[in-house]
Amino acid sequence: MQPIKLSAKDILDKEFKTSMKGYNKDEVDQYLDTIIQDYEAFQERIDELEKEVSKFKKQPVSEGPVQQAKQEPAQTTGSTNYDILKRLSNLEKEVFGKKLYE
Repeated sequence: MQPIKLSAKDILDKEFKTSMKGYNKDEVDQYLDTIIQDYEAFQERIDELEKEVSKFKKQPVSEGPVQQAKQEPAQTTGSTNYDILKRLSNLEKEVFGKKLYE
């Protein structure tokens, strides 16, 4: 990753030499203002993401949302299997008669 060479302040403070056939100064200034706004928006977004990353780095792995999601299905699977087996047993009793199980 390349380091950032310019900051919003560097762009704002940049002075260009003028000549007879130079660029329209107002047009260049407007364009540079847009670039400065983008740089500031990028820096704000980078700061937000860095805070978010540091928050997740501080969280123990076992408490992360991914780990919790992995644990929940395993806990409900056992009770679901038991419910299915119980329903199957009740269905067998109805189909084959209660005498088979007595």
